[in-house]
Amino acid sequence: MASSLTKDSVRPGTPGSEKTFFGHPRGLATLFMTEMWERFSYYGMRALLPLYLVAPGGLHLSAGTATAIYSVYVSLVYLLALPGGWFADRVLGPRKTVAVSGVIIMLGHLCLALPVSASFFVGLGLVAIGSGLLKANISTMVGHLYKGPDDARRDGGFTLFYIGINLGAFAAPLVIGTVGENVNWHLGFALAALGMALGLAQYLLGGRHLSPKSSEVPTPLTAEQKSATLRKGLIWLAIAAVFYGLVGGTGHFTLNWALIPLTLVGLIVPILVIARMLRDKDLDSGEKSKVRAYIWFFVAAAVFWMIYDQGGSTLSLFADSSAKNSIAGWTFPVSWYQSVNPVMIMALAPVFAWAWLWLNRRGKEPSTIVKFASGLVLIGASFFLFLAPLSIAEGGHKAAAMWLVAIYFVQTVGELTLSPVGLSVTTKMAPQKYASQMMGVWFLAVTAGDSVTALISNPAVGGINLDKMGFVALEAVLAVIAGAAVWMYRKKVNTLMGDVH
Repeated sequence: MASSLTKDSVRPGTPGSEKTFFGHPRGLATLFMTEMWERFSYYGMRALLPLYLVAPGGLHLSAGTATAIYSVYVSLVYLLALPGGWFADRVLGPRKTVAVSGVIIMLGHLCLALPVSASFFVGLGLVAIGSGLLKANISTMVGHLYKGPDDARRDGGFTLFYIGINLGAFAAPLVIGTVGENVNWHLGFALAALGMALGLAQYLLGGRHLSPKSSEVPTPLTAEQKSATLRKGLIWLAIAAVFYGLVGGTGHFTLNWALIPLTLVGLIVPILVIARMLRDKDLDSGEKSKVRAYIWFFVAAAVFWMIYDQGGSTLSLFADSSAKNSIAGWTFPVSWYQSVNPVMIMALAPVFAWAWLWLNRRGKEPSTIVKFASGLVLIGASFFLFLAPLSIAEGGHKAAAMWLVAIYFVQTVGELTLSPVGLSVTTKMAPQKYASQMMGVWFLAVTAGDSVTALISNPAVGGINLDKMGFVALEAVLAVIAGAAVWMYRKKVNTLMGDVH
């Protein structure tokens, strides 16, 4: 399967010897296809999730509660990328960890396919755990394919990898979304399980092309450390079980007993993790300087994802209730909006990959910090654009579908200036001790952003309607101000980054 996507090498000595994947190491084809199928399963389920939560034939929850659940779920997926990276660094290594994660994700989707509420939430938990194990490690394995941070193909490789993500994400709503909305919700979730099974098969078949470094365990636990870790884990599990057993036994348990603690964890953990790195005596001054520089990228990314991920919740629920969802008289399922961003990524990502390399050869490529500032301004602009369909809906009319398409287009351009570049700079700036875990830190930016969304949309703590013009305008202004601040301090950040550019 992977070999069909490869071509003869144009550069002697390129990893993969005789064949490459569009000029990149052949192992990129394996990771590309694996991620494509995993994203097919994940984004298909995610496109259905908010719609299923509010649908009369689903859980029939309020829009605020649905947004909170969706945001907490997404934040957990990225939060768990950190222990997923730790598990690879200390126990199994990235390659085996990704294989285990595929099995867990597949089981989670099968639980979602069962028409039982309890099984549905168990399924969400399993998918979150499996995705956390997979996300940090498969991206780290892409980095392993290249000869260090100075390999000029590195940013382009991550951008091509991003195409794999978005190819799966594009097809998922069209297949899984259509079946879920028009046939049966749970059959749609079952198709997500099938997608993950195909991804796992691809990964196992193409594993011989991966870097040997991906099978290494960088800092394995000693027997004593394994026992201590297991003991601490069981203690915390017992505390949680006793606490929630008492809450449930006394009849006080509600959904918010689960949502709010998870939201707060998503906000607190990123702060603690970065602070621990800065205090780590094993890191030299150069590594700590890079971590300080990384804080700027982290905060910028958190603001970006806070707005961007509302494309699957706030924008989707707005489309469900207040958009025409038709073009030239042809009506389509609401979940299809989630294919707009991926198809635009596939169209534009090669252009961006070529442009960065072209500018790099001429010494004119923008610095990473400038790319991040541009991404923030663009995500803010997308929500300024959102004000137009909101105004139309407040006037009692249905907004045209093309308004939403235009919003997703602006967000896509912003994403391409920030997200693949962020993946690349994370692998460049990671201290050796935190090789896989640092990719988990990058994903914590998504956790922080989505946790803010979950907190402000939860009816239990005020429940702001995120599709109101005043709040949308506030978010847009915040993103633009953040982008301007990042640009103003670009020289300071570049200095902190040291030899990374």
